[in-house]
Amino acid sequence: MNLEQRINDDLKAAMKSGDKVRIDALRSLRAAIIEFNKSGSETGLTPEIEFKILNGAAKKRKDAIEMYKSANRPELLAKEEAELAIIQEYLPKMMTEDEVKEFVANKIKEVGATSMKDMGKVMGPTMKELAGKAEGSLVQKIVKELLEGN
Repeated sequence: MNLEQRINDDLKAAMKSGDKVRIDALRSLRAAIIEFNKSGSETGLTPEIEFKILNGAAKKRKDAIEMYKSANRPELLAKEEAELAIIQEYLPKMMTEDEVKEFVANKIKEVGATSMKDMGKVMGPTMKELAGKAEGSLVQKIVKELLEGN
């Protein structure tokens, strides 16, 4: 079952149960998918695009959470956190920091990187392989640590 069908089915179930937060989160995901479908892209809804849509929605929630924390708005904060949890159910499982470290260390050896000057050589292929499996900021931090340590 593709993401679009799964979200539609889950939205129907949420509407029957009356779960307002789940309905709102799923409607926003559904809207993003419909927007993509109407954009005229010839590729269709590939797993990479599904991940980008989900990750974009999660990032919006994370940004809103930070904003509501700084503005001391607990009622809005709770709603965004609940929606983020729902969106994360659809995202693939992310790699742990140790798994990313091991992958990056192997990639550094593979490309022959020796200093910070080689960061681009490492980041490009690493992010291509880890897309959807690890956050870019974590990968960047680990690449810097390992290259500075050499």
